[in-house]
Amino acid sequence: MQATPGIESTLTDRYQTTVPDPVRRALRLGKRDKIHYAIRPNGEVVLTRADAVQDDPLLGQFLSFLAQDIQKHPERLKAVDAGLLKRIDKLVTGVAIDLDAPLSPEDE
Repeated sequence: MQATPGIESTLTDRYQTTVPDPVRRALRLGKRDKIHYAIRPNGEVVLTRADAVQDDPLLGQFLSFLAQDIQKHPERLKAVDAGLLKRIDKLVTGVAIDLDAPLSPEDE
């Protein structure tokens, strides 16, 4: 991809901005997608698409495998019954989970 000079956007009074169309297209961003900001020591900020499947090729392969298996063998799919839901609820009741927390100190 070639560099595109001169792309700018303006901050609103609430420190919000619209991501310019060339940037959205370059990052393949859609509504509700997340953006990741990396701040380098020299003050430069790198904007990328936050996409777990892209960052984890094994997860992407696993999800592809699941999709193919579901297509080949839809008869293997089973509904989650009320008994299983109750057991799951019992296991997680009172457990606080922060989905945005890093998995380890290295992820910070």
